[in-house]
Amino acid sequence: MSKNEQGDKDKMDFVCELKARGRRIALRNRALVMGILNINDDSFSSDGKIDTEWALARAVEMVAEGADIIDVGGESARTNRQAISELEELRRIEPFLKNFERTMKGATPRDSTQVFPPLVSLNTWRPGVIEGALEAGFDILNDMSALPDSTNAQLCARIGAALLIMHSRGEPKVRHTHVTYADVMQELRDFFEEKIRLATEVGIPRESLILDPGIDFAKQVDDNLRIFRELGRLTSQGVPVLLPVSRKSVIKHVLEIQDPKERDAATIACLVAGALRGASIFRVHNVSAAWFALRSLEALR
Repeated sequence: MSKNEQGDKDKMDFVCELKARGRRIALRNRALVMGILNINDDSFSSDGKIDTEWALARAVEMVAEGADIIDVGGESARTNRQAISELEELRRIEPFLKNFERTMKGATPRDSTQVFPPLVSLNTWRPGVIEGALEAGFDILNDMSALPDSTNAQLCARIGAALLIMHSRGEPKVRHTHVTYADVMQELRDFFEEKIRLATEVGIPRESLILDPGIDFAKQVDDNLRIFRELGRLTSQGVPVLLPVSRKSVIKHVLEIQDPKERDAATIACLVAGALRGASIFRVHNVSAAWFALRSLEALR
């Protein structure tokens, strides 16, 4: 067997696993679909509501459409918006988290390989909100703060939740489109190396980490496109990579599509490209379309 053939075999034999709240999810043969659930009325895609019953019903729909993870957010990540109070954010998400397990008893997964009951991802960045939601429970913290210190990692370690680390620069809720990099891929590798060390030092196992390159966050259009092209440089690190490209501004700029809801076809193209480069998790608005694309790709493989 040649060295190249052995290398290909090693990649095939590598089993990427995600550990969250005592559950172990294998990511070798099936990419995961993370459905976006906005319990807020300020989503850039205009697809959220501040309504617990609506959110719970939508979660059931997402499972039927193929979602493995439900990513719930009480506050929009849109920049140049005043942050809501921690109390208000908790008021929006706590009733959902407390009733999620009960609601899933009436849900039906789309196929036998789906993660069910689905994992719950909490999309926030402030320690006060995270600590307030610990009792209600979540499986993954989708931290959009770029992990400036170990506080949020320690909170995850306390309950055994997985930690999704997003790359960005500066504080959340502030636009950082002026940021430039000499080499964006080297920036990402150095950033994740540091954050992985920080998280594991406070007790989070490496298999409970997920990396998010932060598409559109403190990135220029060319930075985003290069990340797509060279995504394999991140997926080769042995930690699951999430690709959050759904309806993003990079699609708007490349294809001149102003309405976010008209960007789903381009989103699927980016999703397939990401899957071929090793991404394991895809955060999307259109769960059903993502499910069809990923399952088709897996069948072709």
